[in-house]
Amino acid sequence: MATRKNQATLTATEKSDFVAAVLELKRRGRYDSYVTTHNAFITGDTDNGERTGHRSPSFLPWHRRFLLQFEADLQSINPNVTLPYWDWTVDRTVDASLWGPDLLGGNGRTTDRQVTTGPFAFSGGKWPITVRTDTRDYLRRSLGSSTAGLPTRADVESVLAVGTYDTAPWNSSSSGSFRNQLEGWVGVNLHNRVHVWVGGNMAEGMSPNDPVFWLHHCFIDKLWAEWRARHPDQGYLPTTATPNVVAFGDRMKPWNDTTPADMHNHLRRYRYDSAF
Repeated sequence: MATRKNQATLTATEKSDFVAAVLELKRRGRYDSYVTTHNAFITGDTDNGERTGHRSPSFLPWHRRFLLQFEADLQSINPNVTLPYWDWTVDRTVDASLWGPDLLGGNGRTTDRQVTTGPFAFSGGKWPITVRTDTRDYLRRSLGSSTAGLPTRADVESVLAVGTYDTAPWNSSSSGSFRNQLEGWVGVNLHNRVHVWVGGNMAEGMSPNDPVFWLHHCFIDKLWAEWRARHPDQGYLPTTATPNVVAFGDRMKPWNDTTPADMHNHLRRYRYDSAF
């Protein structure tokens, strides 16, 4: 079984293999489809209408399926690659290991937020931003420039303690909902806050333009796995047909071959290197 590891423990070979596979996926023209898909769902998901990838119970299984497809694409290039995760409760600074030149590169420069170091810098010629809303064709970051700091371990523990997966009205206003607090619309704000902290492309619907998207969402996936381990008597909700949202046995767009039930047990496909 494949093991997903903390990026801070990756060997030099594991880092270079991951980076090379991501760059090759971009070169083949396959990477940008992930950017397009994510943007379509984040802009189309609304509190009062159909919602699948965000603001809804299927936020977690949808992104798990999204990550699995991306990981499979990377493994078609190098079968040894698995997705690493970024534990932002520990690696909390702009000079943390993931921002090194051997993995994701560093912060954007102050003038235009362009990333100028690492394998995804525009100057390297391998990472043009082609799915975009303006003329800026370079990767942008503004690490830590927002007022929201990265979530702490205490923040995460408070969310993991929420015993109910989700609650009506099954959107961004749901209170008492583990999913909604993890997604970040209510409570201490975990997932959303990290996107804002990274800034630049990560603060947009086209956030997969920044490869840190995958490391962040891999950690969100790990936290879902942790919640399930801590609350074995609790599960995905809703379990029965509910307007505008995906129930446990419903198929999720855009694949239409996968349900939240299919995604519920990550140990059928991979494991994480440690508990939270």
